[in-house]
Amino acid sequence: MRALITGGGGFVGLAVVRMLVARGVACGVVGRGRYPGLEQLGVTVFRGDIQDKDFLTRVFKGYDTVFHVAAKAGIWGPRQEYEAVNVGGTANVIDACRVNRVRNLVYTSTPSVVFNHADINGGDETLPYGESFLCHYAESKARAEQLVLAANSATLRTCALRPHLIWGPGDPHLVPRLLDRGRRRQLRRVGDGTNLVDIAYIDNVAEAHLLAADNLLSSATAAGNAYFISQGKPVNLWGWINDLFRRLGVPPVETAVSFRTAYGIGGALEWIYRIGGISSEPRMTRFLAEQLAKSHWFSIARAREDFGFQPRISTDEGIERLVAQLKS
Repeated sequence: MRALITGGGGFVGLAVVRMLVARGVACGVVGRGRYPGLEQLGVTVFRGDIQDKDFLTRVFKGYDTVFHVAAKAGIWGPRQEYEAVNVGGTANVIDACRVNRVRNLVYTSTPSVVFNHADINGGDETLPYGESFLCHYAESKARAEQLVLAANSATLRTCALRPHLIWGPGDPHLVPRLLDRGRRRQLRRVGDGTNLVDIAYIDNVAEAHLLAADNLLSSATAAGNAYFISQGKPVNLWGWINDLFRRLGVPPVETAVSFRTAYGIGGALEWIYRIGGISSEPRMTRFLAEQLAKSHWFSIARAREDFGFQPRISTDEGIERLVAQLKS
């Protein structure tokens, strides 16, 4: 395998790169920054943007497997930016793969593509795509995933992974935001606090990517399919957050607001920010209210059956590693 990773300098991309390097795979990374740490690992770094189709066509030459991890994340911002990066950029990746006869493409998607405003308890890959999205990220990722899966063919094998709430040492997104709001006492439990959610430890997510690629290189039973990736057992969202807070000396979340109230506040703030042209993210949105109040966890049986995915790092062990890293 010769692998190229878009977004290889990010949280998930970097974990995939390190795991590939440890296996002895020759790697290239596409990113917008400079990554001297990756170069020290012997990784070839191509500095550029996935929105530049000609750039991708040049740098994909000589690779047989592409991990497309790069994306514009977040729950707020102009629709056109999410469309340009997540949909347009993915279309460019697919075209560059075809031009360079890349054999395999593993796409990093999200469970948000199937969110439908209701609780999801043990859902599987038969769930349909959402129809009325509350954030441009989820909508653009759904469109991009469909492009990737539709591109599957005898000459370009593709699949999509849907890891949920990725966390672990080095996490620059989820855990730091939770800790910051917790220390500021700006977190409120939304809903009755009984909702169960999936989480995914970073090493397990990276290994799922490698297992999927191995499958595409061999039996290809994963080709053309999407897969949910998680710890295999959901957690109570607010219990998990408070357990992490207690371990780190952060006050637990004790105050609550109803889902209806949070949803209404989110809608009002979205309107105010949109009319006022405010670019920063509102503290509450309708999408965030649903994420914090509703259950959303999924079966990983299909990933286990098709390419042998099994979360090797348990949630408890992952928490121990995360806390140790944060305390250090």
